[in-house]
Amino acid sequence: MSTEVRREIRLIEEEDGWWSAIDEEIGVASQGSTREEALDNLDEAVDLTREAREDDTPAPEPDAPWFDA
Repeated sequence: MSTEVRREIRLIEEEDGWWSAIDEEIGVASQGSTREEALDNLDEAVDLTREAREDDTPAPEPDAPWFDA
């Protein structure tokens, strides 16, 4: 039995020759000058997004005078 996680990714070659990689389930997109670079960048963005969501720490209180009530 495989423990591999399956993901559906959209890979698009843009008009300017760059590539976009999109993971709509996670809600993350990235780009690169090659398909491989776009996919590598997407993997990194997905990992960082998952880490941030797991941390789920509250936002800091605003520290600017225009936020005073």
